[in-house]
Amino acid sequence: MTIQTIINNTIKRLKAEGKLLTPDFYAEAFCKEATRANMRVEDCNHIDTFTNLLNPQMQKDLKNYRIRTIKEFIRFLVAKLNRMNPSICSQILESQTLLAKRVLQSITLLHNKQASDLALKTIDLIEIGAQPQQLDDIRQHWVNFLTTYDDTFLKKLDKYGQIDTLDLKKSIEKLNAVPSTHTGESVDLQKISKLLIASFVPSIASSVNETIAEISQRISKNPALLERDDIEREIKSTISLRIALDKESVKEMVESIDGVLDKLSLRLIDMIESSDSSNSEIQVIKKELESYTEMSTTNFKVAHKKLFTIAVALEENTAVLSKNLKGHSDEVSALSKRVHKLEKELEAAKKESKEDFLTKLCNKRALDEFMQIKEAEYKRYNRNFSVVMFDIDLFKKVNDTFGHEAGDAVLTAFAKILKQDCRTVDIVGRFGGEEFLAILSETDTQGGAQFAQKVRKHVEKARFMYKGKRISVTVSAGVSERAKHISLEATINSADEYLYKAKQEGRNRVEYRR
Repeated sequence: MTIQTIINNTIKRLKAEGKLLTPDFYAEAFCKEATRANMRVEDCNHIDTFTNLLNPQMQKDLKNYRIRTIKEFIRFLVAKLNRMNPSICSQILESQTLLAKRVLQSITLLHNKQASDLALKTIDLIEIGAQPQQLDDIRQHWVNFLTTYDDTFLKKLDKYGQIDTLDLKKSIEKLNAVPSTHTGESVDLQKISKLLIASFVPSIASSVNETIAEISQRISKNPALLERDDIEREIKSTISLRIALDKESVKEMVESIDGVLDKLSLRLIDMIESSDSSNSEIQVIKKELESYTEMSTTNFKVAHKKLFTIAVALEENTAVLSKNLKGHSDEVSALSKRVHKLEKELEAAKKESKEDFLTKLCNKRALDEFMQIKEAEYKRYNRNFSVVMFDIDLFKKVNDTFGHEAGDAVLTAFAKILKQDCRTVDIVGRFGGEEFLAILSETDTQGGAQFAQKVRKHVEKARFMYKGKRISVTVSAGVSERAKHISLEATINSADEYLYKAKQEGRNRVEYRR
């Protein structure tokens, strides 16, 4: 069945139903005839299309009201809008925002630095009227906090089963209330006094100080003294004295052994400088080490014995060492010459390299060569080209805040964006530091500005990540075309000047001659 047949049937229907040929009656009758003919007409399905865009409750209301035409649909929506009260929505939103701020302020008082910092940041975003994207980002931070939060550190404090993870204040009060004896049994001061007196004895010093002996005797005769506050102070002073005695003894032994090592090192140096007499020199070292056997502690004797063993080993191996050194002297000399030659070759290779080692783009040497080629093409064939200078904004701040490794990661990521956004006939490279340069073939100032804007927006939207932290990065650019300048050098200087202007005007922008 054709459209014309449906139109004829529509007019017949209107006449049969006694209706006038008005647009509304005609549209209603036409859609009925089209449905009857199993023909889908887009204008007859507007109601279904718009209904699917509404929420389930409004779709249910439309079905109950038996909406058939667009006019009825519009009347239904107008009625719904008239019954809405926007002031109530605003009040609810304001109340919810205020509630969120109060909850966040409460979180800052819960003694968790990570949660407090995140709460303060969220409050700042609410205060400035953050955009949906910013709110989604901070929401993700909260999700990360909830999924990675670890409270197992509380178990380290829970020695007596007193920790309540739902009430930390109560837990601390319980810990403070734990008695010194959990079994309820009385403390045996006699045993404690014996252990304490034993701890007073110096572990390294050879003699016991009179002060230490005096308080040890008093506590031994009357263990009940341990319950007095003044005795507690005396015990602390005694322990400090015992430590001081041990330190003094250690200092004396270290000074003694230092003397041995100093003499030994000097002798070894002389031995190496004159290898012919090394055996006799080591014999002297052995005799000097033997003179240090009169020591007062076992540990020092062990150290002395080890030094003496070293001297014996040196004596046995010096002859072989001297012979090997002489035999390998020629090999060392040959290797030294070879290393020197390789260093020169490496330096020459570095000079010939045209690729930046970090970003894998052209380095300044390669850029200079390409610009000379473009300049020759311009002079001979009048092929215009544009130069775009890029500079990463506040790059020093990135290095100072996140470290130089993060700075290198930002440079590498920006280089990838630059290479991705340019054409195959264009040339991009690292001009130096955080500055990059693009040479755009057959391109005027407007084309260069469009390319620079494309790169700028790409960088602004990109997520620069380093060790799980996002780094905010923007870039500024200056554009200049060869045809508007007297020389290649003037073109490059002009692009650099416009780059400087972009930074002066606030950064994250592109400047050029308009």
